[in-house]
Amino acid sequence: MRKKRHQLFAFPPPEEADENGLLAYGGDLSPERLISAYESGVFPWFEAGQPILWWNPPQRMILYPDDFKLSKSLNQKLKKGVFEFKIDVNFEQVIRSCAQVPRKDQAGTWITNEMITAYSELHKLGFAHSFESYLNGQLVGGLYGISLGKVFFGESMFSIVSDASKAAFYALAQFARNHDFAFIDCQLHTTHLESLGAKEIDRNQYLRELNAALEHRDLTQNWSTL
Repeated sequence: MRKKRHQLFAFPPPEEADENGLLAYGGDLSPERLISAYESGVFPWFEAGQPILWWNPPQRMILYPDDFKLSKSLNQKLKKGVFEFKIDVNFEQVIRSCAQVPRKDQAGTWITNEMITAYSELHKLGFAHSFESYLNGQLVGGLYGISLGKVFFGESMFSIVSDASKAAFYALAQFARNHDFAFIDCQLHTTHLESLGAKEIDRNQYLRELNAALEHRDLTQNWSTL
């Protein structure tokens, strides 16, 4: 049975979050505090110049691996072998691309240099991972997140060609299915995530399923060899 690792950094009870899910602020982005946060159903989300803001929203967007919806366009590209997939080969390039590649209807980025440093350290420790799509040898899409127990906590994705981030998400869903992960935590609702098969559940259900999934051991290693 897996034991929670870093309870020295205890977060307030989730019912103390405001209506939007803001639970706490301050602290740091040390590996210990970040792991404690994810174990508690909490994630950091803030902009440069703000204190670190910690969130536990009332509704959580999650994807069960078997529920991934494969679009016709992506299915055709997968059948043709358009993309090559890799895991944990270019983590820092993925997270920096997530910070730099523009997104529709989004100005700027919440992925600060402080966040890049923190998650890169978690990658070195075997907790943070990247799923990468390549086209003709070039990284064209990907995503990164944290893995604890049987949960993958997705953080951000990017794409510079059509369907490249969806392809990386497909690779993540296949990995999660093959390794018996309970679910992928997508954090907040978007129509894009919904189109991929993710759905919202309430906080209480999320925390029950999270705690059950955290009973399993962590897959802490570089996943490029799995």
